[in-house]
Amino acid sequence: MAGGGFTDDGNLKRAHLYEYNITSYFIFACLVAAMGGSLFGYDLGVSGGVTSMDDFLKEFFPKIYRRKQDSLTETDYCKYDNQLLTLFTSSLYFAGLISTFGASYVTRIYGRKGSIIVGGISFFFGGVINAASVNILMLIIGRILLGAGIGFGNQAVPLYLSEISPAKHRGAINQLFQLTTCLGILIANAINYATEQLHPWGWRLSLGLATFPATLMFLGGLILPETPNSLVEQGKLEEAKKVLIKVRGTPNIDAEFADLVEASDAARAIKHPFRNLLLKKNRPQLVIGALAIPAFQQLTGMNSILFYAPVFFQTLGFGSSAALFSSLITSGALVIAASISMGLVDKFGRRAFFLEAGTEMFICMIAVAITLALKFGEGEPLPVGVGWFLVCVLFLFVLAYGRSWGPLGWLVPSEIFPLETRSAGQSMVVCTNLLFTALIAQCFLVSLCHLKYGIFLLFAGLIFIMTAFIYFLLPETKQVPIEEVYLLWKDHWFWKRYVEDHDRNGSDRP
Repeated sequence: MAGGGFTDDGNLKRAHLYEYNITSYFIFACLVAAMGGSLFGYDLGVSGGVTSMDDFLKEFFPKIYRRKQDSLTETDYCKYDNQLLTLFTSSLYFAGLISTFGASYVTRIYGRKGSIIVGGISFFFGGVINAASVNILMLIIGRILLGAGIGFGNQAVPLYLSEISPAKHRGAINQLFQLTTCLGILIANAINYATEQLHPWGWRLSLGLATFPATLMFLGGLILPETPNSLVEQGKLEEAKKVLIKVRGTPNIDAEFADLVEASDAARAIKHPFRNLLLKKNRPQLVIGALAIPAFQQLTGMNSILFYAPVFFQTLGFGSSAALFSSLITSGALVIAASISMGLVDKFGRRAFFLEAGTEMFICMIAVAITLALKFGEGEPLPVGVGWFLVCVLFLFVLAYGRSWGPLGWLVPSEIFPLETRSAGQSMVVCTNLLFTALIAQCFLVSLCHLKYGIFLLFAGLIFIMTAFIYFLLPETKQVPIEEVYLLWKDHWFWKRYVEDHDRNGSDRP
């Protein structure tokens, strides 16, 4: 098989001795931790809706408002092309990109809980400042604080969920992060749809309600248990053993605990985890987890739709309320898809979802590009039937993304790094993800203006490339214990040359 595999008679150490029960304490910890995803989702959903509201545009972007009013009966790719407007969205992700390096230090030294608490506090104050904004500077400052909150939350929550989960259910548990992200998007779009009718302050309510998920995340961080992996990493062995017994629901945790201690001993020998990522033995994790998957997740074009769905639909000729309602439909598709993926990913595996959904996403992007090329002209209204056809195609695209690149873009990187580089690796994941998120947010509207329907052909080409990447280079990780995932690379047709060369030569050079 092109992707390689993990055989039952391979190099497993103690995994067959692991025991666990699904306890109410474990479920509680997972649900509370997963609330961190709602921060990311709420902002993804709320920012695009707010930037399409007339009251918001009149106060901060009057030129765009006048341009919009002058062409209410027309459709135009360039109606919303304004770099200051897109900076309102992308500034958050540039801030998150920078903050994730601080989050790596906090996560490694003070634990996953520490980053969750810091993220909640930062996001709360960002929401307050945005809701009270009277000028663009206040908007940007608020967005920067929101970005720092997302940087810390996205660093810690996927790691927390992967580390606390038994291997057999790790995929489903980790995808709680994606499910709460999707619920955050859905709730944000529903709020935008309601507050758009509240003149002239509805947009303030949309932005200010970001304080609610931030409060939940902060309170959750206070009451959550730290992960056994992190406690072992901090040298708190007895506390780690107690937590492991509690979350596994059995006192027979010696085999799993021994693996954690062994991984922690290796981790302590690493003084520079970021530099260690560059070693040849870590080349698969660097390329797949830290760079390719988080970048590809954004290059699907999905976040362009989430950011600017209301704006995009208005550009296609929908009214303001209709545009917000259309984006509400697409965010609902995300929740449905995340639920499907969470229920089936540990049965069918990561690769199956990536490959099947990638094919569907490719077809949808081609369909959107062809439809716009034939039916959408500057200054020419889009037929209503064609507009709703595009909504249906985008709905199918979102369904495909929501069960593949959306959740798996966080799941796979969170489970493939060894403990000694896990916090640094997750920082690289978040950094790469937010860098490409910010670039897409900043460039989508100007690209839509200049490339027109060609932007969707570009996304289709990128989806084809990333699907081929998964087929050839990603091994299946389902139900493999997190501390033994590294053994996959030794059995993979391509990556084994890097791991075997390192083992044979004992070289620590990149």
